[in-house]
Amino acid sequence: MRSSTSLPIAVSQLTTLRWELPEELCHCVEHGFDAISLWRPKLSDTGVAYARELLQQAGVRVSSLQWAGGFTGSDGRTFEESLADCQEAIETAEQLACPVLTIYAGSRGGHTLSHARRLVRHALRELAPAAEAAGVTLALKPIHHREVAGGGFMARLEEAVSLIEEVDEAGLGLALDLWSFADDPWLSSGMEQFLQHVRLVLVADRNGPLHEDQERLPPGAGNLPLKQQLASLIDAGYQGDIEIDPVGERVMQTGYEETLVAIGRYAAGFKREGQHRISRQAASWSPLAAAGGQVSRP
Repeated sequence: MRSSTSLPIAVSQLTTLRWELPEELCHCVEHGFDAISLWRPKLSDTGVAYARELLQQAGVRVSSLQWAGGFTGSDGRTFEESLADCQEAIETAEQLACPVLTIYAGSRGGHTLSHARRLVRHALRELAPAAEAAGVTLALKPIHHREVAGGGFMARLEEAVSLIEEVDEAGLGLALDLWSFADDPWLSSGMEQFLQHVRLVLVADRNGPLHEDQERLPPGAGNLPLKQQLASLIDAGYQGDIEIDPVGERVMQTGYEETLVAIGRYAAGFKREGQHRISRQAASWSPLAAAGGQVSRP
């Protein structure tokens, strides 16, 4: 089982939006990050072949590709166009040896809830086998209803987990955004049910209840219980990447360089706390306790 002392941290291109990929990779290496989450619009400017070359030269891997989906037509595309776009994204992820493609269901639009769910279920059942064959997992990301005005109908963790279990395909999992759900009671009460589906964890902080105008703060700059939730996920067996992706005015004011420094400092502190926790557990271990109070004697 992976511990928090070996925490795999990735940074997102959305955090360093105005940097080009060569600059991003240079700073990733400088600050000790070996993984990056790529945003498809920026990737289209770079080109997949050149991006792959840059990544190989820098020794940086791709943690995830953002994003595809919108199967309900809420972004103006037809269902077939959304499927084709997702197929293209799967192929791109395969070329970049990227294990995860983030998927958004889309907004409800003018559909009934049952029809919107049916559209997404049909799309995922068609796409997940192709993703699995390409070595890619589709990570469905629920969008909290307070996060975006008129946001996605897939607004709760329970809904996303239920749909993933209903589709029941190996190439499909869950993208858990702690910025949206770190203070959601179901995250703790339902962790045993959904942990097996989590393929990606996204981390940003905030102050107070979630609302659509809130920015994604660097971890530690808000009051979400991020460290507690991350420790619970890792202690319970989560094995995937953790992407830190603050976005907003705070990042712009601080600057990309200092934001990466802050992210690195936060990750290092979390690792130290994890080591202390492991050390305390080891110190409290005894043969008597491990044997349930009974130790056989020769």
